[in-house]
Amino acid sequence: MTSDWWRGAVIYQIYPRSFRDSDGDGVGDLPGVLEKLDYVASLGVDGVWLSPFFRSPMKDFGYDVSDYRDVDPLFGTLADFDQVLARAHHLGLKLIIDQVWSHTSNHHPWFLESASSRDNAKADWYVWADAKPDGSPPNNWQASFGGPSWTWHARRRQYYLHNFLSEQPDLNFWSPAVQDAILDVARFWLDRGVDGFRLDVINYLFHDKALRDNPIAGHSRPPAMTGQFQRHLRDRSQPETLAFLARLRALTDRYPARMMVGEIFDEDMLGRQQEYTATPDRLHTAYSFFLLHVTTPTPEVFARALESWADASGWPSWSLGNHDVDRFPSRMCRSGEARQVESLLAVLLCLRGTIFLYQGDELGLPQANVPFDRLRDPFAIAAYAGDSGRDGARTPIPWTADGSSAGFSTSAETWLPVDPAHRPLAVTEQEASGGSVLAFTRRIMALRRGSAALRLGAARLVACPPGVLAFERSIDGETLLCVFELAGADASMTSPHGASPIATLGECAFAPDGDLRLPPYSGAILRLAGPSLAV
Repeated sequence: MTSDWWRGAVIYQIYPRSFRDSDGDGVGDLPGVLEKLDYVASLGVDGVWLSPFFRSPMKDFGYDVSDYRDVDPLFGTLADFDQVLARAHHLGLKLIIDQVWSHTSNHHPWFLESASSRDNAKADWYVWADAKPDGSPPNNWQASFGGPSWTWHARRRQYYLHNFLSEQPDLNFWSPAVQDAILDVARFWLDRGVDGFRLDVINYLFHDKALRDNPIAGHSRPPAMTGQFQRHLRDRSQPETLAFLARLRALTDRYPARMMVGEIFDEDMLGRQQEYTATPDRLHTAYSFFLLHVTTPTPEVFARALESWADASGWPSWSLGNHDVDRFPSRMCRSGEARQVESLLAVLLCLRGTIFLYQGDELGLPQANVPFDRLRDPFAIAAYAGDSGRDGARTPIPWTADGSSAGFSTSAETWLPVDPAHRPLAVTEQEASGGSVLAFTRRIMALRRGSAALRLGAARLVACPPGVLAFERSIDGETLLCVFELAGADASMTSPHGASPIATLGECAFAPDGDLRLPPYSGAILRLAGPSLAV
């Protein structure tokens, strides 16, 4: 694969805690990942994104790192990681790993030293501030997980900043020593052979040095979490982040065929995504929550995603699901209807950009039901409004329909419960059926992998009836027309002269009069013989 292998690639996200438990403790681990890598390769993906497996107190299940250079014993050892990396490469898979650099655990040795006094060697490695005269926090910033972004520390007699849990203090990237230390962490894993990084909340690295208040956000009713009361203009997306990314890109570029994808969360999802990839000294690609927050998947939503990058110099990434949002068959589909699930998977895999597929999406898994007393995620508990929150997307993968834990573990008690509704959608059940969502995903994956136009081609919207999304993908003389009915209603459009179908979805059919008949949630990918129809 070339140095820009990530362009147009499909990368499969593995959340290790819930992928496969090899030792019967009810928690997934790296040997479990190793055991199932052949399955991942069989999907036809190009690489794997491995969510955090580093040493951690697990207050945020690995996104609170206490040692960036070691594997938490819950998941295995560095030797286990090396075996996963070697096996992935043997199977032709690239492997990128999560890096959580905005913050650490409050158990990290860096924080323990920083908190010990105001004059130690790492005193400025975290964001410390004096209280106001009345003892209140230095400003009005609110954390993403609720409550003030500041926690008082009795020993230093100062507040420290945390954009998430109080156990996740923010690193101070204004300190050159912090930047150097993080670059050393990156170098450690690049030297070990990883193919790149997924950079967690990468636009959160810097904060407003003057600690000015955030402005108030407008809302029609009180939001679920206090952080939504304000516009986060001062505690994220500061311009200095781009200068650090230039340093990181310079380091990464010294290693052949490496890449960085950034996670972007901000008011202007698409604009910030473009800003962070606009020039060769920034990220290789970035994805935002633009599609991850969609609940009504209209043609207009996907058209906006395509149009926003039509003239952009960077390269986008897209996903319908990950470990932080409700699973897309429940969030975006009517009762998880299989035809609509397949339709949205097909749209995703035809988009221009790098595609991220979350574990279980290829099975069409709906959001799991997790009883309140079994919730583990602190955000799901804090924001509880009667649903399972992020835990509903993190339950164990069902490998088999039978057994106490559906083939995920030999233990009947798993860290999150297996939803009974997932059992009929287990891997073994779907592999036995050519009409399953899994079989469909493999077919569309093979189509994308075999088509330069779908992987790398330009994207241009095509005029179509209401409720239908149509766009061309073209490169080097190959032009494909992708058409999808997304509204759940019968539709039709004129088939271009000389077009030949290379894939159809649902009961899509060509009528004798030349019309393309599109029943609900159907679609087609056509090879065009004539001139471009783009508008």
